[in-house]
Amino acid sequence: MNTDSPNLKLAQRTALAVPALLLAGAYISQYGFGLYPCEMCWWQRWPHFAAVALALVPFFAPPKRLWVALAAGGILTSGLIGLFHAGVEYGWWEGITSCAAIPQTGSGESALDVIMNAPLVRCDEPAWTLLGISLAGFNFLISAAASLFVFNLLRKDTKA
Repeated sequence: MNTDSPNLKLAQRTALAVPALLLAGAYISQYGFGLYPCEMCWWQRWPHFAAVALALVPFFAPPKRLWVALAAGGILTSGLIGLFHAGVEYGWWEGITSCAAIPQTGSGESALDVIMNAPLVRCDEPAWTLLGISLAGFNFLISAAASLFVFNLLRKDTKA
């Protein structure tokens, strides 16, 4: 019998769904629409990968609240990296990377061909915007809101 509170269940589901959906959107953008990630885009993906893994752990091992909180921390970390990236795109501050695209192999080409044919993706120019908000900006907005939502649910949860 599952005795988890509704708040804890919703927090765990949110901590799993949000980064999984954001990663799915990133890969659909990349492979479906040719929006190749820059180095800072990849920096935003890694905490989401970690958050998905951390949000899965409570299905198998206690303490659930701890794992869900760690997952929410991963989501927030990605959002903060997204804020930094958006600031670079909008010219609010300088970036700290060369902003070269990370070449992807696997098509039978030599490593040199892959590197030479890789698209140049700059971190300081948004690949796509909607209402003036870049993908990094959307990652910040969605990730920050989701992590705060999860932390608030955990705060409301009175079960130890």
